[in-house]
Amino acid sequence: MTVVRDGSGGRSEGGGGERDPGLQPERTRLAWRRTTLSATVVALLAGRQALHSGATPAALVAVALTAVAWLGFLAVAHRRVQRLGVARPEPLAPRGALTAALCTVAFAVFAVAMLF
Repeated sequence: MTVVRDGSGGRSEGGGGERDPGLQPERTRLAWRRTTLSATVVALLAGRQALHSGATPAALVAVALTAVAWLGFLAVAHRRVQRLGVARPEPLAPRGALTAALCTVAFAVFAVAMLF
């Protein structure tokens, strides 16, 4: 059995150049799924709050914008989960990271807007 050093400082057995990424991509995929579930709960609670508070026009706009933010986050998360399915996933693109961050901030802003 030959031990060969790969370019990342790790060790791999045999002559193959494939690196075992371990469980890190799986943990990242699960984290994206948990975060998507949390965003879904936020969107549903926003809708519930709007219906129970009398469904004012401002609340309906906030709910609609929350739904748009949720769809944007869902699209980013879905793309990221799909790309994590390979042995060496690419890093998250800056555009995707910015979209996810803006959607998260939008959830907070819309929640505050619904309180007034």
